[in-house]
Amino acid sequence: MKRVLFVCLGNICRSPAAEGVFRAKAAEAEFQVYCDSAGTGAWHVGKAPDARMQATARRRGIDISQLSARQVDLADFYEFDYLVAMDLDNHHSLLAMAPANRECDIRLFLDFASGPEREVPDPYYGGTDGFEHVFDLIEDAANGFLEHLENEDDD
Repeated sequence: MKRVLFVCLGNICRSPAAEGVFRAKAAEAEFQVYCDSAGTGAWHVGKAPDARMQATARRRGIDISQLSARQVDLADFYEFDYLVAMDLDNHHSLLAMAPANRECDIRLFLDFASGPEREVPDPYYGGTDGFEHVFDLIEDAANGFLEHLENEDDD
């Protein structure tokens, strides 16, 4: 079973949405995966996802209300097969934190998407449209990432 950690800055918008979307898509495809999410920062540890992201997810049939923010820790580099960053800053932070003998692959989530964007923008300071756009990007990347993992399992 693959183990995937989705990572953003505070773990209250993008990464919990990615966790929820990917878990649902994997279940629909009957693909065995363990998903979690975390932030590189500790500001929101223990808090539920942002209410606006929960509402956006709910409108799309995904419930992320039970998730709780946590911070990336050293064990994550050994317990997960993939640490998947939402943007370049968090990708760089993960690479800087990663021990040399890590067991995981550190990737940028939108590398698996079909569109030209490289980063999932942080919608925290914006309006509802930003959350919808972020969710669109996450759904697209989740499809590509699931396909990647399924192909990897076929090898």
